[in-house]
Amino acid sequence: MSIAAIAERRTQVRYFIIFFVFIVTSINYADRATFSIAGSDAARELGLSPIATGYILSAFAWAYALAQIPGGALLDRFGTKRIYAGAIAVWSVFTFLQGFAGFIAGLSAVSMLFALRFLVGLAEAPSFPGNARIVAAWFPSSERGTASAIFNSAQYFSLVAFAPLMGWVVHNHGWRAVFYVMGGLGLLAALAFMRFIHDPVRHPGINQAELEYIESGGGLVALDQTNAGKGNAFRWSNVKQLLANRMLLGVYLGQYSINVLTYFFVTWFPIYLVKERGLNILEAGFAAAAPALCGFVGGVLGGYGSDWLLKRTGSLTIARKTPLLIGMLLATLIIACVYIEQEWLVVTVMAIAFFGKGIASLGWAVVSDVSPRQLAGLTGGVFNMFGNCAGIVTPIVIGYLVAASGSFDSALIFVGAHCLLTIFAYFVIVGPIRRLELQ
Repeated sequence: MSIAAIAERRTQVRYFIIFFVFIVTSINYADRATFSIAGSDAARELGLSPIATGYILSAFAWAYALAQIPGGALLDRFGTKRIYAGAIAVWSVFTFLQGFAGFIAGLSAVSMLFALRFLVGLAEAPSFPGNARIVAAWFPSSERGTASAIFNSAQYFSLVAFAPLMGWVVHNHGWRAVFYVMGGLGLLAALAFMRFIHDPVRHPGINQAELEYIESGGGLVALDQTNAGKGNAFRWSNVKQLLANRMLLGVYLGQYSINVLTYFFVTWFPIYLVKERGLNILEAGFAAAAPALCGFVGGVLGGYGSDWLLKRTGSLTIARKTPLLIGMLLATLIIACVYIEQEWLVVTVMAIAFFGKGIASLGWAVVSDVSPRQLAGLTGGVFNMFGNCAGIVTPIVIGYLVAASGSFDSALIFVGAHCLLTIFAYFVIVGPIRRLELQ
């Protein structure tokens, strides 16, 4: 039988898998942004200062970053399905409970919100390493850039879809209601995850042609069956190898730097639109959707363009680094907002900057390309730990900068400078991109 005939008969289950991962990741990011949308009303009702708000916004990332290595190790030990589904359910419960802040006698609202956002971060830790494992299992190398870009672009689509919804909920039903709505939606997503996500070798809908196509292209089709339950992949000596490798250290620094832009967007950006630009919370919710939509489009184009370059050049280094350079140069335009007065032009420039950030968001594709086969979850966990240290630093630093200056100008320069640091990390430190073999 000809190759063309086999290809025609191939099932396309992997596309449904990445679509479902995209939806779950959109909910994941919406849950992170709940307090950003509710923050202005909550701060007014609860009497929160900008510095207190900054600490509350950062609480998620403290736990999220610290739990990345344990989360990745759990994925490698017990498999993606059980750990990831449980994580969705747990973080959704903690999201729901944030709506009760200020109602419990003897517990301050600040302490309760910080603690619950900390617990949300703890529970979400396995999510992106889990996404990377799913992509490594379900996609050949030639499609991995696009697949990774799709789930990573959920961070933008999330605000396109959920920022207006959450803004409407806050406007019409109060800031507490947004936590109840998003917590309930997450619990439904956990049930759906258990129903639909399987390794390729266990999925009831895949046929042999698609399975062979994925495996022959480098897909790890039995990843959970190969590693889960062995308990011998995680050793501190292996972690040391991941931390001592120059290529990976450059990738880690690049992800930290690019996530400064991410965390500005999902924490302070709606508050910036309200306090600095004079929008009301409903207008801010819709205004935040425009840069998010451009970031989503840029993310998909960046992944597709990266895979196109890989097919044309055969070089992972060229394919992954070229979109990153173009995207980060565009993202530095965020600094221009310091000098712009018109609200519509600020939103336009932010949209261009986040379009560039989307194009450059190929870190998870790189992780799928370079992770040792035995440590796909752990490598993703270490990568995400470094990347999400930005979630600790960014909200707090911006809180202090805003409190000290009374404006967001220095905060925007702080964010833009990290776009240039991303370029330095990938082009000076990383070197050639290739899969790491454990010693």
